[in-house]
Amino acid sequence: MPRSIFVLGNADKPGVREEADQLVPFLKSHCAIAIVDLLQERDLSTMPADLAIVLGGDGAILRAARQMGYHQRPVLGVNLGKLGFLADLRPDELRACFPRVVHGEYRTTSHLMFECTVGQASRLTPQTGSPVLAKDQTRTFLGLNEVAIQSGPPYHMIDLELSVDGEPVTRFRGDGLIVSTPIGSTAHNLSAGGPILSQELAAFVITPICPHALTHRPVVDSADKVYTIDIRRAAAGTAAIIDGQEILPLTIHHQITIRRAPVSFQLIKVPGRSYYQTLRDKLRWGTQPNYRMTNDK
Repeated sequence: MPRSIFVLGNADKPGVREEADQLVPFLKSHCAIAIVDLLQERDLSTMPADLAIVLGGDGAILRAARQMGYHQRPVLGVNLGKLGFLADLRPDELRACFPRVVHGEYRTTSHLMFECTVGQASRLTPQTGSPVLAKDQTRTFLGLNEVAIQSGPPYHMIDLELSVDGEPVTRFRGDGLIVSTPIGSTAHNLSAGGPILSQELAAFVITPICPHALTHRPVVDSADKVYTIDIRRAAAGTAAIIDGQEILPLTIHHQITIRRAPVSFQLIKVPGRSYYQTLRDKLRWGTQPNYRMTNDK
């Protein structure tokens, strides 16, 4: 049973501060609040808490997951936005179910997170021409949704080489490439024509963005493999975008490595909620189209 909680969110979004002001007294009547942070200012990785309530939308949950770093706590999301795949409770539903949550009447699902290492090569190996990364120019990011490598202004095609577990697999030419987790499969990946993955799978989906060759199609592969992307040709605005929030400019000297993180994202599920219900409610997935009949005169 949770004894203390984080209350997190994005204060820049409309209604988040106001909802937090109303919810905090209610939450305090059921358990202790370790911290209220609506500005994503605090390092939560070493602070004690049993779970986190995140106000806003899925973007706020992505930020909270990175903010908690390598000490993840179960997250209960409250949707104050539009779609809300991860934040699927309304404020009134939170008030109704939270006393049961305090008494442990919920289940926790575990989801794949990734580490994305972006490095800049200082030289190439003479034998293979592969880049040797300069350690002082390497950065590692923790993420939950996806890594998108995209062309930017002036929007010329970029050229990417993908290796899996050190084996060169293919070379993509086009607008970019997405490497997505199952949680992220209903985000940018889906818009780019990739498949929806069951959220608890241990897999990545690799989805080209507007590939030059029509033979390139999305591929699902194991999360236990290491995915390496070398930039072979890049326009001036090419960037790696992590969870739609961290933007890193790229050049032909950069290499991106994506692997399973040593921690998992934990999502609280209250009774009466299922993944397929969320797909039906949010995407109208699997429902019959509503054709409107008209009488031509």
